Amino acid sequence: MSDTTTYTPPKVWTWEQPSGGQFASINRPISGSTHEKDLPVGKHPLQLYSLATPNGVKVTLMLEELLALGHKGAEYDAWLIKIGDGDQFGSGFVGANPNSKIPALVDHSTPAKTRVFESASILMYLAEKFGEFLPADGPERTETLNWLFWQMGSAPYLGGGFGHFYAYAPEKFQYPIDRFSMEAKRQLDVLDKALAERPFIAGENYSIADMAIWPWYGGLVLGRLYSAAEFLSVHEYKNLVAWAEKIDARPAAIRGRMVNRVFGDESGQLAERHDASDIDAQLEIAKAAAE
Repeated sequence: MSDTTTYTPPKVWTWEQPSGGQFASINRPISGSTHEKDLPVGKHPLQLYSLATPNGVKVTLMLEELLALGHKGAEYDAWLIKIGDGDQFGSGFVGANPNSKIPALVDHSTPAKTRVFESASILMYLAEKFGEFLPADGPERTETLNWLFWQMGSAPYLGGGFGHFYAYAPEKFQYPIDRFSMEAKRQLDVLDKALAERPFIAGENYSIADMAIWPWYGGLVLGRLYSAAEFLSVHEYKNLVAWAEKIDARPAAIRGRMVNRVFGDESGQLAERHDASDIDAQLEIAKAAAE
């Protein structure tokens, strides 16, 4: 083990200094708003407040898939929440999600507007609202939900565990990196073995389970997450890579990845989305940049 110091926890922990690392300025041990700020509301029934992190992409992917199927009621405004600036602690956002995490959705088509927070809850809400990507009953529904909640329980080890200590922590220590690398590779192996038996995570059909898992684990094996593809030898997971590439080529995935993105290749960024033409225009820019 390469750690050079040993930390002895006090009897009672107190918040005396920033935690360090990339997100130290927004980490705190209390909830609630820090400032008054109303959320903007656009013209569509569905109002999304988000950022194109893996959790945010789950929802824009789902919305674009619904629109591709012709569900006009899935039209949406996507407003940028700059988590690095603390937008998630504004009073309006806390009203939409008391946990101050993106994404948050507000449905204005219901008699009393409906707030939906936590990405899996949003995926289920939209799937049931439009009758798509989640079987209505039976073993197929249960298997889809098995994998949806697998993602919700597993990804914190990939993000808050591996991603934090490998990519974001102010100092690199072998013990936590080894610990969470082992768990990340175990999870990749779980997915790879499941995908050896069927084309999609939950079975024969594309579902919200795929939409939940792809931005995290697909992003990792496609080299988009934590610059860790080589470190984790993701090429070993051939079934998982093939699945990730298959979803990556879907038009809705191409569109959904762009929404609320303000980092990476500029041609793939679209800070806010208020109409399908917003994405169309950005895709034209991306096409021109590639030529």
